[in-house]
Amino acid sequence: MKLPDPRNSDIMVFVGDRLVPRAEARVSVFDSVVQGGDAVWEGLRVYDGRIAALDDHLQRLQNSAKTLAFESAPSNDVVREAIFRTLEANGMRDEAHIRLTLTRGEKITSGMNPRFNQSGCTLIVLAEWKPPVYSDAGIRVITASTRRNTPQCLDSKIHHNNLLNNILAAIEANVANVDSAIMLDIQGFVSETNDTNLFVVTDGVVSTPHADSCLPGLTRAMVLDICRGNDIPAEERNLSLTELYTADEVFTSGTMGELTPVLEADGRIIGDGKVGAMTRRLQSLHREHAFEYGEPLPF
Repeated sequence: MKLPDPRNSDIMVFVGDRLVPRAEARVSVFDSVVQGGDAVWEGLRVYDGRIAALDDHLQRLQNSAKTLAFESAPSNDVVREAIFRTLEANGMRDEAHIRLTLTRGEKITSGMNPRFNQSGCTLIVLAEWKPPVYSDAGIRVITASTRRNTPQCLDSKIHHNNLLNNILAAIEANVANVDSAIMLDIQGFVSETNDTNLFVVTDGVVSTPHADSCLPGLTRAMVLDICRGNDIPAEERNLSLTELYTADEVFTSGTMGELTPVLEADGRIIGDGKVGAMTRRLQSLHREHAFEYGEPLPF
């Protein structure tokens, strides 16, 4: 097994209530995340001794857990302490990404019914040495045939682990030999990619889809706040594929990938096929913002 970063071979992972070596990090076969993807999660990034938007991530985790009626969910203070312990155990103060997962917990027997959950939640803190997953040089995307879930069926504001919808779109991107896949909503408007939010820039205006079918990402929110604070026109509205193809610039946003230029979509070159000036400016402003407003690590 060849890891992207060999330092991750012996990391410590927080599972339940303790830190264990990577090789021993596991949950029960009766855990709800195994039984039905019944869990919620957050992705966090560490910037030079600070965790970006930690309070916002923890609140979204709690909101998702409450919506799914999790019982005995750990408090934000408990989760925060688990994160700090994990990072300290691994000596991580920069260039690290945290996958924070809260499952409904272990069941007394297999099945979907939450009544089988009688042991409380399972908390997992997986911190890895991981730079942004996409290159600042830009990516290529296609439009997936798989549509993003409509809120009539599953509310995108629940940050849940049942990600087959997105995985099917990722498979389409893999088959097309591109980096990611755009997902449309059931009306045919652009929603997001299989793992990030989307922005287009046209005539100096930054636009992003309404957070109806797409996740209202925290990096997405940062970008909108940064635009407002720097007199950059920004809006949320329905966006068609034609508007995306003909935009001056397109970029994605997410904790895992930060801000990533999109240079080609469905074989159409975006703008002049190079990273645009607005994208570069927002990349720089985002990294400054993520650090400035991040929560300092206590070690």
